[in-house]
Amino acid sequence: MEALIPVRQAEDIFPQYRDTPIARLLEYNNLNYPFQTYTRAEMLIGMCMDHRKHLRIPDNFSYIIRSGGANLRNSEFKVSYAIAVGGARAIALIGHNNCGMVNLAARKEMFVDNLVTNGGWTHDHAEAHFNSFAPLFEIVDEIDFVLSEAHRLRRRYPKILVCPMLYTVEDNLLNLIKEE
Repeated sequence: MEALIPVRQAEDIFPQYRDTPIARLLEYNNLNYPFQTYTRAEMLIGMCMDHRKHLRIPDNFSYIIRSGGANLRNSEFKVSYAIAVGGARAIALIGHNNCGMVNLAARKEMFVDNLVTNGGWTHDHAEAHFNSFAPLFEIVDEIDFVLSEAHRLRRRYPKILVCPMLYTVEDNLLNLIKEE
């Protein structure tokens, strides 16, 4: 976790993000800055679907796409829409610690059994479903994945500011990730 930089004061925000929607996100969520009024979104937030994460941001401030592990690969058209039609100028890509997409293979039995019990699937269909999709969504390490996804998005959208972050569920704060 040495790559994580906690944001406890405005000076902790990396210079490249100051005076941008990324800085305002950090100021609202971590520093309890008073909300401004927004009539249209300034940015896109890509974050995990995990129920333990809740951001402190004003209404209309951002588009938000929630996907397991903050993986936006299957949401590419939505990202493009937020930029092309919505005018988003920045993307905050927010992973979090203790993500359920890490070591997904270890949850296979629980996944299959509960999809049978709760979803009404047959065991064979549930297992085939897991085997088909788990490799697409499994994450080895939260920080490494968010960094790789940020690099991918920067290549795809070279004029958009992309910031990788990690949300810590224990304190509900966003941390910047130091990139090499």
